[in-house]
Amino acid sequence: MTLVAFAFYIFATVAIIAGLLVVTARNPVHSVLWLILAFFSAAGMFVLMGAEFVAMLMIIVYVGAVAVLFLFVVMMLDVDFVELKQGLANYLPMGALIAVILLLELSLVIGNWAISDQAPAMRAAETPIPSDVHNTAALGQIIYTDYVFLFQTAGLILFVAMIGAIVLTLRHRENIKRQDITKQIWRTREEAVELKDVKPGQGV
Repeated sequence: MTLVAFAFYIFATVAIIAGLLVVTARNPVHSVLWLILAFFSAAGMFVLMGAEFVAMLMIIVYVGAVAVLFLFVVMMLDVDFVELKQGLANYLPMGALIAVILLLELSLVIGNWAISDQAPAMRAAETPIPSDVHNTAALGQIIYTDYVFLFQTAGLILFVAMIGAIVLTLRHRENIKRQDITKQIWRTREEAVELKDVKPGQGV
């Protein structure tokens, strides 16, 4: 066994174990920490495959931003997870149905990509010769040229999801002073400044 293969098995084993512990850990903070370990292991596998740009993205974006954000949110909000888990049985059948559908779709994709007759040609078409183009340039060519419409569609879906999350969580509370930009812009000096005639020996 070569050193690269040994390192791959180590990273893959750690990633699988960390992924299982993410969903089985009872403490949400521990789940986020296991998630960070899974991201690091996935980044190591990307480095072994020669995709160091994707590995750096995994560490900078997912570990440095997303996972740390999850950690701060979980620690600061102090969510009562016991109360949230009480209604798990009500949503379990629908969740199981969605999981089965996702597994079927993944099996179709993996079968078409790995064991079909056209699989070697499909993989060769997406993999440029390393001596001709750097992997960062090849990734940009695939995302922003070959699949630019799918990339833009994914961005629009994420944008709609962000707007939906804002709308669902927006709550207008009464008796709270809010900023009125128009009123601030059009106010005069007489409305903003009040002169007091303080006589000697008196306080304000």
